[in-house]
Amino acid sequence: MGTKGREIVDMDVKELVETLNKAFADEWLAHYQYWIGAKLVKGPMKEAVIAELVQHAADEMRHADMLAMRIVQLGGEPIKTPEDWFKLTNCGYDAPDDPFVKKILEQNIKGEQCAIATYKALLNLTMGKDPVTYNMALQILQDEVEHEEDLQSELEDLETLMLSVKA
Repeated sequence: MGTKGREIVDMDVKELVETLNKAFADEWLAHYQYWIGAKLVKGPMKEAVIAELVQHAADEMRHADMLAMRIVQLGGEPIKTPEDWFKLTNCGYDAPDDPFVKKILEQNIKGEQCAIATYKALLNLTMGKDPVTYNMALQILQDEVEHEEDLQSELEDLETLMLSVKA
């Protein structure tokens, strides 16, 4: 941990680390939700959806890494046990019990919408107080917005396909 790097944070660092750990828990759970969903998904457009889920899983892991690095820079420790992910998560975890592609997409859209709200709140919390965390949260937020758009596009394509099959 850099002393000067921590001094520039104009807020309660312990509270910030707690907030970052909640986002860290979300990212791990999102990674797993995407990863396992890619293994189980069934239905039309399955291959396109698998490609999207695999990419998003990798992005969520990258986000978890960014958060862990920032937590350490601030003198904190990232969550060490998966059990704590469930205790601290903002967004929860939706097990893909129904592997139909529409359900998988809807579950992950819901997760992205929660992530967008989480990172918007983190931006508000750190604006003008911690430029390093602010910039990291902004990068992650941009990815989460893109993820929501990607998933909603896949869902729209699926719904269009399903309507054309019925016609």
